[in-house]
Amino acid sequence: MDELGDLVDVTTLAVALIGVGGTLGGTLGGAVLSQRASREQNERADRERAEDRQDQAQQARRELYARLNTTARAYRVAARDAVRAAERDEDVEPTILDAAKEAWSEEYSQAQMALPKDVLETASTLNRALGVGYSVVKQLPSSPNLDEAYSRAKAWFSGPLSDGVYLLRVTLRHDLGVEVEPDFERTHIQMLTALDGERKHLERLLSSEQAPAARPA
Repeated sequence: MDELGDLVDVTTLAVALIGVGGTLGGTLGGAVLSQRASREQNERADRERAEDRQDQAQQARRELYARLNTTARAYRVAARDAVRAAERDEDVEPTILDAAKEAWSEEYSQAQMALPKDVLETASTLNRALGVGYSVVKQLPSSPNLDEAYSRAKAWFSGPLSDGVYLLRVTLRHDLGVEVEPDFERTHIQMLTALDGERKHLERLLSSEQAPAARPA
């Protein structure tokens, strides 16, 4: 009977241990599953936050690019219109051109810290070209040959500078992935080089016209 009792006690203990083990195993397993679910939830939340930040950055970049494009076009148009008005002996409102110049300068100044290298190169080249265009308008009244000066100014605003504004737009769209051209890099370099060359040539002409006036009588 003692042996039978001992056997019963051992069996009872074994069953109890198995029950406890099962309970502990279930508890530990549940904890592991809970930790895994929590970790996956946190990782998912981190990914969503990263995607939101990326979307916000992309949206901010699109808005910046849109402002750059808009102000560059407005600046060129304001300068071109001032030339046409002056040629027709109409009153030219200088505040329109100055406001367009200021709007572009503000956007360009802010963009310099955010633009990728190729986009910044395009914007910088265009900025110098727009600045020369501004000088063309301001120097018109003192030009020794007005007919030649008007013809040169109109050619600048409708030719090289118009191409420069177009190049900026294409470069911005290309950087955003909106407009992708397989041969863009080569065309981009060629257009930049041409614009810079035309700008330097125009600067020399303007400088040569100012030089006689600067000499003492």
